[in-house]
Amino acid sequence: MKAVVWHGKGDVRVDNVPDPIIQEPTDAVIRVTSTAICGSDLHLYSKLSPLMREGDIIGHEPMGIVEEVGRDVEHIAPGDRVVIPFNISCGHCFFCDQHLYSQCENTRDKGKLARGVNLLGRGRGASLFGYTHVYGAVPGGQAEYLRVPQAHFGPIKVPEEAGEAPDERFLYLSDVLPTSWQALAYADVPEGGTLGVWGLGPIGQMCARMALHQGAGRVIGIDNVPERLTMASRWGVQTVDFSAVENVRDVVLDLTDGRGLDAAIDAVGMEASGSVVGSILQTTKLQLDRATALRAAMSSIRRGGTLSISGVYAGPIQAFPLGDLFDMQIQVRMGQANVRRWVDDIMPLLTDEDPLGVEDLKTHEMPLEDAPLGYEIFQKKQDGAIKCVLKP
Repeated sequence: MKAVVWHGKGDVRVDNVPDPIIQEPTDAVIRVTSTAICGSDLHLYSKLSPLMREGDIIGHEPMGIVEEVGRDVEHIAPGDRVVIPFNISCGHCFFCDQHLYSQCENTRDKGKLARGVNLLGRGRGASLFGYTHVYGAVPGGQAEYLRVPQAHFGPIKVPEEAGEAPDERFLYLSDVLPTSWQALAYADVPEGGTLGVWGLGPIGQMCARMALHQGAGRVIGIDNVPERLTMASRWGVQTVDFSAVENVRDVVLDLTDGRGLDAAIDAVGMEASGSVVGSILQTTKLQLDRATALRAAMSSIRRGGTLSISGVYAGPIQAFPLGDLFDMQIQVRMGQANVRRWVDDIMPLLTDEDPLGVEDLKTHEMPLEDAPLGYEIFQKKQDGAIKCVLKP
């Protein structure tokens, strides 16, 4: 089959690789019909090379048609249309029983490398599709076919009543929608309250739309990419171009009568403009991340407000203002999305009239062979690229 393969920093190619096969009774194999490039894939593309190996198949936002299932897989069958969550979870361990699927004990990588990159010495969370050798080194979904471990639990079956609805109506259940839903749940925006969203990529766009759909009075979105600002404005978001103002915090305070936001979501992470990325270096030493977006978000929240972090970070943060957050009584919540936890909440919005506008998120559709171009324009923010969907 053809698959998107990592060959080095800034170097992804579409190679011919062996077809996946059933290896465990809980496996399935799907024929991928759509697979998206995620913002966190850009970390692999340009920053997390020490955690990658040449030949790794990348990608963690796929959906497709079931081709084959192992003998212990009962809830899906060949011919079913399914979405594959990016985290791989068993569904029955201690953490899965608490709906903390991103912390699954049975798929966590407990190897030396995974333990070594956690400053607390505790290793990483559940395995992820196509995402480094500290998250299981599981072949990813930017490919024609995908082996799905833990398929007795993970795959999300597209409802039959969806009929011929396009893949893009359900594709983002793999990551974007549950990540955004969790970020918003953690933000705990009061009815009629004001939410600030840093970063208007796919996650930020959906956080903003979900907040307004759930009753937020106002959403302020911060970015500097014209196409992102335009898309957010189209959905009722009040936008701020941070490159056009001297200090984002002062602008936000002016917009909130000097008090600040009820809640803020950092949907940027270590891709923040001007930041020095806290990546794991070949020498195993750590660079410290200036966390530009995170600091701006923290400084814009009112006393007693909430900070929700969905952006990916690695390594320590310089001079983290713990004392100031304590003084202002700001709650901080964060974490990898527990995809299956939120699916039942989101699915009715996809089978209804699409109030979140999920079909108004994709900006580029291209064949799998054009994946290197997709990565390049997404990473460089060229040609209005906000969400690229590959069609194997």
